[in-house]
Amino acid sequence: MTTTTLAVLVPLLPFLGSAAGLLLGRTAPGFVRPLAVLPTLAAAVLAAVVAARQGGGKAIDAATQLTPTGSVPIDLSLHIDGFAALVAVLVGVIATCVQIYSTGYLRDDPRYPSYAALVSLFTSAMLVVVYSGDLMVLLVGWEIMGICSYFLVGHYWETPEARSASLKAFLVTKLGDVPFLIGLFALGADAGTFRITGVLGAVASGGIDHPTLVALLLLAGVAGKSAQFPLHTWLPDAMAGPTPVSALIHAATMVAAGIYFVARLLPVFAASAAAMTVLAVMAAITMVGSGLAALAQDDIKRVLAYSTIGQLGYMAGALAVGDRGAAVFHLLSHAAFKALLFLAAGAVIHAAGTNSLTAMSRMSGLAKRIPDAYWTMTVALLALAAVPPFAGFFSKEAVLVAAEHTALGERDVAPAGAGWIVLVAGLLTALLTAAYALRLWLRTFRGRGPEAPDHGRQPIAMTSVLWVLAIPSLGFGLTVTHLDDWFDGHPLTPTLTTAVLGTGLAAAGAVITYAVWRTLAARTPVTAPVPHVAHPDAEAGQVEAEALHLPHPAEDPADPGRALLGPLHGAAADGFHLDAVYRTAFVRPVLAAASLVRFLDREVVDTYVSAAGNSAKGLGWLVRRAQTGNVQTYLSALLAGSVVLAIVAVALANAVAGA
Repeated sequence: MTTTTLAVLVPLLPFLGSAAGLLLGRTAPGFVRPLAVLPTLAAAVLAAVVAARQGGGKAIDAATQLTPTGSVPIDLSLHIDGFAALVAVLVGVIATCVQIYSTGYLRDDPRYPSYAALVSLFTSAMLVVVYSGDLMVLLVGWEIMGICSYFLVGHYWETPEARSASLKAFLVTKLGDVPFLIGLFALGADAGTFRITGVLGAVASGGIDHPTLVALLLLAGVAGKSAQFPLHTWLPDAMAGPTPVSALIHAATMVAAGIYFVARLLPVFAASAAAMTVLAVMAAITMVGSGLAALAQDDIKRVLAYSTIGQLGYMAGALAVGDRGAAVFHLLSHAAFKALLFLAAGAVIHAAGTNSLTAMSRMSGLAKRIPDAYWTMTVALLALAAVPPFAGFFSKEAVLVAAEHTALGERDVAPAGAGWIVLVAGLLTALLTAAYALRLWLRTFRGRGPEAPDHGRQPIAMTSVLWVLAIPSLGFGLTVTHLDDWFDGHPLTPTLTTAVLGTGLAAAGAVITYAVWRTLAARTPVTAPVPHVAHPDAEAGQVEAEALHLPHPAEDPADPGRALLGPLHGAAADGFHLDAVYRTAFVRPVLAAASLVRFLDREVVDTYVSAAGNSAKGLGWLVRRAQTGNVQTYLSALLAGSVVLAIVAVALANAVAGA
């Protein structure tokens, strides 16, 4: 087969698997799991073949016109460069791991067929975004992902948390998608085409009339999809969905789409210094704010959610300084260890019977009960904290090196000020990341109190995936640093300055956190009750669904995050009250307007409609009463009417004559 044919099959296979899974879910449930895993696995293999053929060289382009529009044409096109080839492999591998893991995690869930089909459709939509060479086709995949996330986050729809989280995720991302759509239309109108190659050619020739306006409109959609400040608030709440869904959203789909979109159209944004500065400020606030918030969370998945927001901030920061190679490198690296963190967290939730870090810190023995999750999660946290030689070290250093070069004026793609903003924020975030990563590890695996219940070994479908993802979390960085051709030819090796600063600050954050934890643990007796623990035979998904109903645990006085943040802890735990700001600025006015519309509809419009109906009804009643069936009555009425008309006619005639 040609490379183009293989590339078409990559997003098509998961889509066909999704459709077949939905059709056969009830009539032939035995086919559901193979239809979930095999098409996604085949897509991952084909994506690897396409990447090998592309080889990091010249981009593969193919197109056919969908339909004549009479103005700006829309093409069904492919544009596969080194970035697209690698990201497609990433999406396929992570989605396959999630599907395999889900066969054990949700093995007894009655809604598994629809869940698996939605995951396959989600994967297909992301692959459309990755391979698409036309912005309108890309938009189709972009919007399908939003719909799939709504249903997947709300998988446990019986719980108010899941219903609220799914609706919030949908509305917040749509809030960004409206200006994003306007920006796409404006970009296509200026360039005369929606083809990505044509748009980039128009930018190079100065054919974009309003680059700043277009870039800012597009950034709004990117901020919503990739959970950047100020549209990041949906992502922590989206943890109400099943843990495998969280792994997929955070590692390979949805949030990665925004970063990938900016990387693919970076010249559009680089044409405006103002847009690059806005992107740098947005990334800096996202990085630092999410790091502080993660240090204050008591839910293991919310810690990881804020961690994802911060790592996306690193990627946005790399783009803000004009280095898309560093951004995509960190996107790939982060996907491996973040998927591993979430899937390992699923095993922890099953073993502890709760999502809460506070409750888990009152249990001991988790490391012995779930050794696979313990060791693989340790590897992933070391990668997250950018400890060499783990993958996160090399990719995070690539971002810091890019920021350093821009700050020192060695690159003119972005303003030097943007470089300094990203560099300072990135170094501070390195300290915070190491602090909350160690806090999570200590409170999860070094808790005190009664031993965790023994639920037996996790299903092999879950544990095998953890070890598969541990391999790239450990060695991916060393491999990619030798593949410069895939990343625009930019070297991705660390420099001494950023390596020493970044690693030194990370070490300082870890040492301080450990010292505070030891001090508080020695002073605080264990008095908290044993947390809720699900039945030993319950599957992991059921445990997670039950955990959503549990009350929030009591505060842990031995929490190092509380001591480190001090007076900032309360605000950081609540996401710096940004949700409250949104409720005041948007939710309450919309609800008030809805109440006004309802009042006007019921009390004004309905009143007039009811009056018109009642008038017709009353007139009909009068006419009906007049129909007696007595001929003499009719003749008398006719005579009386004639007399009245005669009198009126005479009176009018006299009045006219007198005038």
